[in-house]
Amino acid sequence: MEQFENFYITTPVYYVNDKPHIGHAYTSLLCDVVARFMKLAGKNVRFTTGTDEHGQKIEKAAKAKEMQPKEFTDDVSVPFKELAKFMNFEYDDFIRTTEERHKKAVIALWNRLEERRQIYLDSYSGWYSVRDEAFYQESELIDGKATTGAEVQWIKEESYFFRLSNWQDKLLELYKNQPSFIFPESRKNEVVSFVRSGLIDLSISRTSFNWGIKVPGNDKHVIYVWIDALTNYLTSIGFPSTEGEEYKRFWAEPET
Repeated sequence: MEQFENFYITTPVYYVNDKPHIGHAYTSLLCDVVARFMKLAGKNVRFTTGTDEHGQKIEKAAKAKEMQPKEFTDDVSVPFKELAKFMNFEYDDFIRTTEERHKKAVIALWNRLEERRQIYLDSYSGWYSVRDEAFYQESELIDGKATTGAEVQWIKEESYFFRLSNWQDKLLELYKNQPSFIFPESRKNEVVSFVRSGLIDLSISRTSFNWGIKVPGNDKHVIYVWIDALTNYLTSIGFPSTEGEEYKRFWAEPET
């Protein structure tokens, strides 16, 4: 039962192309309230937050201010820390994706995926929104724009892909064997239906900008947000080391 005594909660890592707003404050407040409640319930709690500082939008925003991207992110990330201090959030770690510890974690995860043949090199073409950092199918466009209203442009570039399609049946089996895995329950049918409709392999690198962590062995490519930013939740508990106390407590599968 020890695994149920540990509780790990995170905010998203907030994108720093602009100043923090009420949405950032509200999201962090919700996490802070839950973290405090769990502490009162006697749980071992880890609460993390931070900033997502790579990508094309950051590169463009820095250029517009005639600054280098690292200088720009050093400057813009400060208000996010100040917000957390002003709101008295009791977080345990503030992770920036430009930190060296995070770069090591991302590269380690990339290498693991390559070793397990979950990554391959190919090319991608499609309608791309810089604002959304996402590709859209032709059928998704509305009056020539993304469903979010963002402008799109046709892009064709070499890309590394994650074999997401390999995991479709495994995910469906997981949902079947662990009915409570998807929470809240009201979203279960939606998630299962989405996975069952067919997962496609995910583009996880870019060659159209430079501001990011380079792909090991191929520095023409920058590791994209799906690997970079998401890895922060591992970075904050000590990954790539899997022997540390925080990693074993909050991530590793419990011994049976």
